[in-house]
Parts: sequence; structure tokens; C-alpha cells
Amino acid sequence: MSEQTEDLVGLVDAIVRPLVDNEEDLDIQGSESEEGSILVEIRVNEEDAGKIIGRQGRVIKAIRTLARAAASRADIPVDVEIVD
Repeated sequence: MSEQTEDLVGLVDAIVRPLVDNEEDLDIQGSESEEGSILVEIRVNEEDAGKIIGRQGRVIKAIRTLARAAASRADIPVDVEIVD
């Protein structure tokens, strides 16, 4: 994993961890595609998924915006997904 990917995973972790009640079920992983884009996957307990998504998806949208802003300095496309 590149340093940029690790930084983005750390950023998402710092944002998401205070939102969940079941921290032991929280798993955030980053991967890079061959094209150079980064995918950050968030796995949380079923009970906490609603807190991460937020009303009308506002929280996850804000997390995606912050991750994209952080990666924009390096001109790297980023996507943040919640995985079931």
C-alpha cells in the first residue's frame, strides 16, 4: 500500500471511528487499482451503518468529499464505499 493510500485510510478512520458504537467491528481497508485510483472500503457493524450513511447520505457524502479533497493534491481519484 502506498503512502497516499495509507494517509487516506487514516483520514477516513479518524472520521468514522468516533461515529460508531462497535469499534471492534470497524475495518477500513484501502486498495489501488491499476489505473492509479484508490478505493477505501469501510466495514462496520450493521447497527452502525446508518450512522455512517447519515440522513439522506449526508455523512458518507461528506466523508467522500474530504477524502477526495485530501487526494486532490496528488491528483489521484478516490472512492469511499461502505461494504456489507
